[in-house]
Amino acid sequence: MKWNVRIQVPRFLRGAPLSESSPAAKPIAGSLKGNRMDVMSREILSPKDRLGRKILEYGLLILLVWAPLPLASVEAWSVLLIEIAALVLFSVYLLLDRKPVLNPRLAADTRFLKPALVGLFVFLVFQILPLPAAIVRMLSPRTAALRASYVPDSARGSVETLSLLPGETLAAILELLAYVLIGYLVIRTVSHRKQMRRIMLTLVAVGVFESLYGMWELTRAHPRLLFSPKTYGLDSVTGTFVNRNHFAGYLEMVIPLALGLIISRLDLFGEPGATFRARLARIVDKGLTQIVLLGAGLVVMSVALLLSNSRSGAAVLILSFILMSALAAHHFGQNLFHQAWIRRVVRIAFVLILIFGLYIGLEQMVGRFDVDKLLQDGRPRYWGTVLTMIGQFPLFGVGYGAFGGVYQAFDTAEMEYALVHAHNDYLEHLVELGLIGFGLLVFIIGWMLVKSFRTWSVRRHPEVKGLALGGLVSAAAIALHSLTDFNLQIPANKLTFAVVLALTLKTAYHRKT
Repeated sequence: MKWNVRIQVPRFLRGAPLSESSPAAKPIAGSLKGNRMDVMSREILSPKDRLGRKILEYGLLILLVWAPLPLASVEAWSVLLIEIAALVLFSVYLLLDRKPVLNPRLAADTRFLKPALVGLFVFLVFQILPLPAAIVRMLSPRTAALRASYVPDSARGSVETLSLLPGETLAAILELLAYVLIGYLVIRTVSHRKQMRRIMLTLVAVGVFESLYGMWELTRAHPRLLFSPKTYGLDSVTGTFVNRNHFAGYLEMVIPLALGLIISRLDLFGEPGATFRARLARIVDKGLTQIVLLGAGLVVMSVALLLSNSRSGAAVLILSFILMSALAAHHFGQNLFHQAWIRRVVRIAFVLILIFGLYIGLEQMVGRFDVDKLLQDGRPRYWGTVLTMIGQFPLFGVGYGAFGGVYQAFDTAEMEYALVHAHNDYLEHLVELGLIGFGLLVFIIGWMLVKSFRTWSVRRHPEVKGLALGGLVSAAAIALHSLTDFNLQIPANKLTFAVVLALTLKTAYHRKT
């Protein structure tokens, strides 16, 4: 007896081509793609490489926790520790047999950064390179003339440097190299979203600690800066920072990261067709407790920033919320539903901060916006003098890190204390580096920010979108505050900025094909 049995085999198993647009193909194709990605990311590492990667990740986190604690690392020994840590971590990276693979798209889009960085350090070394005195007179006549005014002929040799203080320039170069190495390690070794979130959560945790500690010390009769007595800003919250503006600058970088973490967890960049129940289930699944804690931390840090009595800090905080809302609206375009969601979250956070601030009392900070107090600060006079210096050292500058020692030769007015920074990071870097070095530095930072933004604007992954948004606003906030202060001369803030800049770029390109 013959049995005729017909088995219906699915079309895709019979070898027929499967269209990606067919309903059956989408989940299968997505699953296969996901499996391939999992296999690619699941590297087989030797025990030495596993240990090395752990050292790199947790070493960076420890450094981020430590840097703000000893007076924001402004003392020489603290800077030395950062430099040693950066060198050790970079050495660990070089000893890895199997280094993390860099996204090919990121490598291609940042190919101009390496020659720009090399060019910047070549320029900095050229500033301290001994040159014949005639060459220095030709390249920078004002440098030779100023040195002749203060250094006796008997003490001057036949060779000179373009930097008026080569020792200070060398120290500044080594410090800058440490931050560049840390940023490089972030780009090369941070490869998973969990690592990105851990770095951001660590910075938020430090920001919350600094805020709570600063508010607690404000209530004490003899406040301290953790390891040292507090002698300045006794009426302001400063955490472990000496200067309230630098404390505000640190929080300006951390607060957007907290908001970005919240947005990434709320899935506000998800599919527009998701129902409220599905969205709520996803939020609970991703960790409602963490969202609540991040929200509380966001409010605490923002209130502490307002209580720092930093005028620029308060203004930048408001602009950060506006910028985050505007960028979200830019992403969603005509999708009014998602625009409303984002704006609602930002507005709720801002209103809560304002209520807490008003409850605690902001009269002193508001009073600092008085016109008379703004004029008494003397910044316009400082900046006028700095502009004069820029005109006299246009191409090669006075030497990286040499501003504090050279400024006194141009400003002879009676002052209570010697001005060591220009209270404007852009002007200070321009007078120290000249147009050549400043142009290279701005190109490197600007290129990274532009590439991060352009990549962020076309990404669709909701979590990556939220995390990168926080990083973009964080970098924009400190860049804006740097117009009126010298936050990027403070080691803890420079380190944080380097990490945020590199992490934002890496997050924006995460698994981008």
